[in-house]
Amino acid sequence: MTPPVTTAHAPITPLTPTLQRVAQHLANGLTAQEITTQTTLSPVTVRQYLRDIRESLHCPPRCKPPVIVHRLFTTRQVASPTANRPAPKLDSDQLLLLRAVAERSDARDVAVAAKLAPADQRAALDQLLADTGARDTTHLVILAHGWKLLPADPTPRSGASQ
Repeated sequence: MTPPVTTAHAPITPLTPTLQRVAQHLANGLTAQEITTQTTLSPVTVRQYLRDIRESLHCPPRCKPPVIVHRLFTTRQVASPTANRPAPKLDSDQLLLLRAVAERSDARDVAVAAKLAPADQRAALDQLLADTGARDTTHLVILAHGWKLLPADPTPRSGASQ
């Protein structure tokens, strides 16, 4: 019998100071366009820096912003947010969905990880956003880290979870 194959994860590459500044903007909830507007960087440069950040974090090219932001916090590449209001009471299903959104980019993977039927995922996510006061899933992940609802330490990930 062959033992299971384990994959060693490559260490996260520390961000350069420039990439760290762009990453902090992302971790503050800004979109690429908003980062362009708030900095003197061109849209092309911001897109390239975001690709570089994804590569440093070992995120696949289609990795969604909430996953990137979660990894930025868990790998301590950017400052963790502080909560400006108390955490809402979330049930175990909502916490499972929250973690799935923070760790997975593909909608089907999010549904499976959250133990939801794909048809029910949107309604459950909309309810979670409403219950937390988050404007979108990236903001949700930022708030959740401020409330300490997501693990602060990186967790092993398989390629399918990206």
